[in-house]
Amino acid sequence: MDTRTKLVEQLVVEPGQEAGIANRDPGWTGGPEFAALAEHELEQRAKDALERGIEELSDAQELLWASDRYAVLVVLQAMDAAGKDSAIEHVMSGVNPQGVQVFSFKKPSSEELDHNFLWRTSKALPERGRIGIFNRSHYEEVVALKVHPEWLEPQRLPPGDRDERFWHERYEDINAFERHLDRNGTKIVKLFLHVSKEVQKQRFIARLDTPGKEWKFNAADVTERAHWDAYMGAFEDALTGTSTPWAPWHVIPADHKRLTQALVGAVLVETLRSLDLHWPEVSAADHAANLEARKKLEAEAG
Repeated sequence: MDTRTKLVEQLVVEPGQEAGIANRDPGWTGGPEFAALAEHELEQRAKDALERGIEELSDAQELLWASDRYAVLVVLQAMDAAGKDSAIEHVMSGVNPQGVQVFSFKKPSSEELDHNFLWRTSKALPERGRIGIFNRSHYEEVVALKVHPEWLEPQRLPPGDRDERFWHERYEDINAFERHLDRNGTKIVKLFLHVSKEVQKQRFIARLDTPGKEWKFNAADVTERAHWDAYMGAFEDALTGTSTPWAPWHVIPADHKRLTQALVGAVLVETLRSLDLHWPEVSAADHAANLEARKKLEAEAG
């Protein structure tokens, strides 16, 4: 087993086990092999790994497109400033844009609120041959709304208690939805970018202090930061309740951005490799036609 595979395995939330977010270090750098590295050495190792991952992902995405048998759905969840946008930007930088689609889910529209909570994500699923990325997703329905149950009111749900049974039923709905997708060729990669509260604070302040970056700061994010413990509890419950054999969660340490990006790339490459994709086979008739076409090309005057 190579180093990348070993690292990826350590990120998985084993189905049926607790996610244990509180016991996972957001500043984890890969274990004993990397612990002694200086900051600049770790940065360079992560940068090199990211570059290799981007190249491999580019090749794998071309094969995914050509084989036209599977789709890949990447689900990104995190607290604000964990690095979701930069992970997408860097990891997907070498992939053909035609083969990738990114959706960022905001506040539900009135039309979306008139449907079940999985409807709007269902509409945005990638077709075969493509990689779809959900920057936030249906998991907001069991994380943000669990922290703010008053946000459920606009959904006009049937009467009933919004207790733990309610949330567990939503986990069941999500698991069934994702199993259906997996059975029909959509491979789901779920990534929770695990940032520490202190690093989030540093990144918020950096947005305010860096020229040209203040637009990325949202004062409302600081209000949500006050609910940090509630969010961590909601993420713990959601990851524990929805990490399944067909769609396990990966907890990515997010305090070191370059390492975060390298690990995201590693998980995606490992996932695409697991699909055992093959180039399309050319039929005998098409091959014969291609040979005739080649003869015509070669016979053309220079």
